[in-house]
Amino acid sequence: MTSVDRPATAPHPDAEAPAHAEPHGHAEPYGHAGPAEPYGHAGPEGHAGPGAWPVGVAYQPVEPDRFTRMVLRLHARAPRWAVPLAALGCVGLGMTYALISDPTRSDPDARPSCLLKLTTGLDCPGCGGTRALWYVLHGDLPAAARHHFLFVFALPFLAWLFVAWAGNRAFGWRLPEPQFSPKVLGGFLAAWAVFSVVRNLPWAPFPSLYV
Repeated sequence: MTSVDRPATAPHPDAEAPAHAEPHGHAEPYGHAGPAEPYGHAGPEGHAGPGAWPVGVAYQPVEPDRFTRMVLRLHARAPRWAVPLAALGCVGLGMTYALISDPTRSDPDARPSCLLKLTTGLDCPGCGGTRALWYVLHGDLPAAARHHFLFVFALPFLAWLFVAWAGNRAFGWRLPEPQFSPKVLGGFLAAWAVFSVVRNLPWAPFPSLYV
């Protein structure tokens, strides 16, 4: 017993014929693929099947611009130590700025200034960080903690994370990296938020945290 093809379904007599028929019997270039046929790449002969785009719709990949291509070429050709060296240069620039500007002797409204403190008189979450860095670079940890003790607390962890990342990236070192769970990170951010609020309270002993 041989199988035969099923006859094509006859169109409804009241249905109007499409004004323009696509090849292979497709009536609309943007026809639906059906409820059980998700979008994807077009199947053979343009038929929409499982994982097919709507027939007639072409999605061209976005070409990167000239600057992006240049950055990608430089990144591909750069030695493995180039990125850690660039990051170290950024850190060095920040330290150099803190040493040269001497924020401990500048006026509160000296440029650049915190916009929140300039307009409201309140300390922002980062106020005192540059002065704390200046004191750390001069070895005065109590004065640094007085200006931003959370920054001083986090500084050793940040320094070790940078050394472990840079050593692995540049030289292939396998230094142990501290692993922080989401709960630990969330607790630190919550403590930072509480610190940012209480340092602006006018009741003792909170004014001692105001910088």
